[in-house]
Amino acid sequence: GFARNYLLPNRTALRANAANKKLFEANRAKIEADNAAKRTDAEKASKDVDGKSVQLIRQASNTGQLYGSVSARDIVDALEADGVKVAKSQVVLGRPIKAIGMHEVKVALHPEVSVTVKVNVARSPEEAELQAREEAEHRARVEAEMQAREDAERQAREEAEQKVRETEER
Repeated sequence: GFARNYLLPNRTALRANAANKKLFEANRAKIEADNAAKRTDAEKASKDVDGKSVQLIRQASNTGQLYGSVSARDIVDALEADGVKVAKSQVVLGRPIKAIGMHEVKVALHPEVSVTVKVNVARSPEEAELQAREEAEHRARVEAEMQAREDAERQAREEAEQKVRETEER
């Protein structure tokens, strides 16, 4: 029903017959070239958007619940104020943001190109700055722990290899 009532009348899809298959094959190179050009443009635009951090000041309760929510439109407006052009449909929010804090939001510039934007939702600019600082400290702590774990694993591996060599020498 969907194909007959919507896709075929709007010329979004074609019936699968020999003539239409031949027509599609003739246009395939053009379609693939257009897609490659759009992907290239999206990759260029991703350099401007990737890792961007936006700050949104909202009213919230003492427990951190927002009076309202942060939607894709709010994020687009904040990005545009920061000089980045993104369409509302490109912002991928599973559900609206309803609590203060740092949130990572995916922006799909193209089906094959997506980037992450950090959204800092706070009650005041001072609180937003504090949250950003705590996030950076947390990230540094996690990276240090991962590095320490990797160093310990490498050292344990080297000690085990040393023991194997010593036993082989005997």
